[in-house]
Amino acid sequence: CVQPSVPPVPNYKLSMSIPEWLQAIQTYMKMLQYNHTGTQFFEIRKTRPLSGLMETAKEMTRESLPIKCLEAVILGIYLTNGQPSVERFPISFKTHFSGNYFNHVVLGIYCNGRYGSLGMSRRSDLMDKPLIYRTLSDLIFEFEDSYKKYLHTVKKVKIGLYVPHEPHSFRPIEWKQLVLNVSKMMRTEVRKELEKFARDMRMKILKPSSAHSPMKERSRGKSLSPRRRQASPQRRPCRRDKS
Repeated sequence: CVQPSVPPVPNYKLSMSIPEWLQAIQTYMKMLQYNHTGTQFFEIRKTRPLSGLMETAKEMTRESLPIKCLEAVILGIYLTNGQPSVERFPISFKTHFSGNYFNHVVLGIYCNGRYGSLGMSRRSDLMDKPLIYRTLSDLIFEFEDSYKKYLHTVKKVKIGLYVPHEPHSFRPIEWKQLVLNVSKMMRTEVRKELEKFARDMRMKILKPSSAHSPMKERSRGKSLSPRRRQASPQRRPCRRDKS
């Protein structure tokens, strides 16, 4: 039998703009295809250190097997490492449709004052979004509107912290620093919470909730009180984006 061709892993070229680079990464993930088999080819434990997850991402590029949304987030982080102007953070959705609940995750992207995303889904408008959204809430509402087309009601949105550009970091990814019960909130309220959180993220004053005692999910009306922290020697603050 004929062996399927293995798509080449994209390489960043200096001539590329960041949107072109993100498009190249997304095209690569689409070439791997969405995994419809019902079998998960790669085990992704969210609590693993970043370094371990990056090893799994390397394995994905070697095996070239179909992937699902969670694997796409890990692969997206791996392929965007080393681009300090590109901030990456997980965005998770819990939706309700026809009596059932569904979970989905994409990789949020922030660069040069704009938001977008990378990811994989059965639905083409529930994965990558171009780097054009001026605010985090604009990006989230775009996903919410896309879900409505499939009669899914978004119940919760969870936003994680920026993932460090250190592939050998022993810190796990912070998946849900902000949790919003959006189905019980007005859009104005959701926007206010998301914009406060996005501002704190850009200022890099948020502390991973896993760093202190297990934290109950913050739901509506409880805003985040940011904890200021000294930049530790091994984690230098990223340089500011030039708009």
